[in-house]
Amino acid sequence: MRFMYVVTSSQPMRGPTPALMEAMHKLAEREIKAGRMVDSGGLMPVAMGGAQVKITDGKLGVVDGPFVETKEMIGGYAIFELRNKEEAVAAAREFMQLHLDHMPDWEGTCEIRMMASPESEMNCQPLRPDVDAKLAS
Repeated sequence: MRFMYVVTSSQPMRGPTPALMEAMHKLAEREIKAGRMVDSGGLMPVAMGGAQVKITDGKLGVVDGPFVETKEMIGGYAIFELRNKEEAVAAAREFMQLHLDHMPDWEGTCEIRMMASPESEMNCQPLRPDVDAKLAS
């Protein structure tokens, strides 16, 4: 199963320390060699620019950045090939522990999402059909 990790923080102006970067690099090297990490990357601050492509009122539009800072910023992502959700949570805990060890006053979240695929048994199916049925009514 593929999982995407999305790391967010309400402290967007605080980038990782050199020690944290080194620790994350070592972890990534290990996970890549083991065949578990498929891809990863950090994102530049929104103040560095970018663009948004939106659909509003049935029309496609493009808004160029830089953008106003928001409460929570996405700092990076990783994609893993793992056996199950439990393994995904364990790997995310290890990754977030690096932040706690090297930047103890940093606050953030690592959201874990299963990726849809043609081979997936649960390809975009709700985890709770009873909730989906209530939403449809």
